[in-house]
Amino acid sequence: MSKKSVAVVMGGYSEEYIVSLKSGQLIYDSLDRNLYDVYKVVILRDEWYFLDENNRKFQINKGDFSVTTDNNTSLKFDVCFNIIHGTPGENGILQAYWDAIGQKYTGCDFYQSALTFNKKDTLAVLSKYGIPSAKSVYLRKGEDINVEEIIENIGLPVFVKPNQSGSSLGISKVKEKSELIAATELAFKEDDEILIESFLDGMEVSVGVVDYKGEAIVLGITEIVPKNEFFDYEAKYEGASEEITPARINDETRIRVEEIAKRAYNSLGMSGFSRSEFILMDGIPYMLEMNTNPGFSPASILPQQAKVYGIAISDLCGNEVEKALNKK
Repeated sequence: MSKKSVAVVMGGYSEEYIVSLKSGQLIYDSLDRNLYDVYKVVILRDEWYFLDENNRKFQINKGDFSVTTDNNTSLKFDVCFNIIHGTPGENGILQAYWDAIGQKYTGCDFYQSALTFNKKDTLAVLSKYGIPSAKSVYLRKGEDINVEEIIENIGLPVFVKPNQSGSSLGISKVKEKSELIAATELAFKEDDEILIESFLDGMEVSVGVVDYKGEAIVLGITEIVPKNEFFDYEAKYEGASEEITPARINDETRIRVEEIAKRAYNSLGMSGFSRSEFILMDGIPYMLEMNTNPGFSPASILPQQAKVYGIAISDLCGNEVEKALNKK
């Protein structure tokens, strides 16, 4: 049986592309070479290219996502392993393009990607399934901001965050009324829509859910103990947090978190890797967001959870490829 060709697609158009390159390298290293021919493809705003084993670049043909290498050899991939964090790999843009040209890919479909990248819409949908979240105010760029009314409605402190952005970019914790406008300006640099959310005073946990061998499973619940005010970019990617897997919670709380995390995953019709963030208050998990292409570098949470759960990274990644190959 001939081996299937897998392109590990990494990079992206946001500041997260550096993390994506590390995630892509781990997947590239982990896929079983007895089963697959594995290649690297990098997508950046200015260029899409294939990297050969000597790190030579060859441009990707966007008409059919193929590449022509030395001696006019053309290569078309059986599967694209999508590990782009942020746009265009986590917000549905790349998935819609691949659907249009008939290219198979890992992870969730266009609709789930676009929906989950929009925090407001995700939480609105999940509220119908009994999944609680913080009180919030939604604002578009250019709208009047009535500071008094917002504070009266949701209190202080508040979190101000871009509605569609990854890696905690543009997020501020606001403790004083006078800080609110500056925080909205920072968030608006990342997105034209922002959320102002009430502060939930509790433990933050990050929950990995994947569909593995036909079943949605919770890989693990990781307790986040940030050294900063909250789990910001520095805490996430530069070591300014302690990540404890499994989280230090009792069995009753663990079961409740697992049930809600799986319910969220299944309610949205998800597929592939996911990592959802919750705040636990009085044993109740309040959802913050769901990431459909979470960090997958060796230091990232999902690989840590897989290790504790007892699933090898090669099996986790191979499972994604096989699902994509068998998708109608």
